[in-house]
Amino acid sequence: MVYYTEWTFTLVIIYFVIGACISAHGCWIYSKYHHPDNEETNGFLNGNVEEHSSVTLTYRTKQNRNMTKLQKYLEQEDKDQRAGFWGYAMQVIYQTSAGAVVLTDVVFWGLLVPLLSEHFKVNLIMASMHSVNAIFLLIDTALNSMSFPWFRMAYFILWSCAYVSFQWILHACGFTWWPYPFLELDTPWAPLWYLCMALVHIPCYGFFVLVVKAKNSFLSKFFPNAYIRSD
Repeated sequence: MVYYTEWTFTLVIIYFVIGACISAHGCWIYSKYHHPDNEETNGFLNGNVEEHSSVTLTYRTKQNRNMTKLQKYLEQEDKDQRAGFWGYAMQVIYQTSAGAVVLTDVVFWGLLVPLLSEHFKVNLIMASMHSVNAIFLLIDTALNSMSFPWFRMAYFILWSCAYVSFQWILHACGFTWWPYPFLELDTPWAPLWYLCMALVHIPCYGFFVLVVKAKNSFLSKFFPNAYIRSD
């Protein structure tokens, strides 16, 4: 895998595989320990509907909403405390792949396709690898409750540094072809190219920061009784 796109696409696949495994494990734990409690709760709520007046129901509805918010907050705190290795690994991979996907797509559609279209032809597979990954991550971002702090952009930068170091090692071992023209070191514009690629990491990561903030703002405004912000 010599292309940054291949590295990023593999990272996105790993993220969704880990997420699927963690979700399946969570569903198994939930069905194993919480199913009887759900039946008792449903029976209790049905009894309340039949026995109490509308005034009591209104009071209990408000009380249940407060309890739901408290329960969700406590559950989130408990999840944060018991995230474990795989939980933190999933967060790191998510935050790294989100920024890397934006960087990959911006460079491909905004730089390589307009300037180097005579050297290659965009096919269906190539177009899918530079669009589907971002679409799936945006959908996942809308559905998950993971935070997206600025300081974790360091993982994204380390990921790109690992790729550049890999390319340098290949060329130190005799590999002469560069997958991207702006990675070449024997041109007078090399320092400027590397500086620009380093700076573009900020808006690429910041795009997903804004997406998460917009999601939090929207859900907390329109679903205040069922949504707990993930900071």
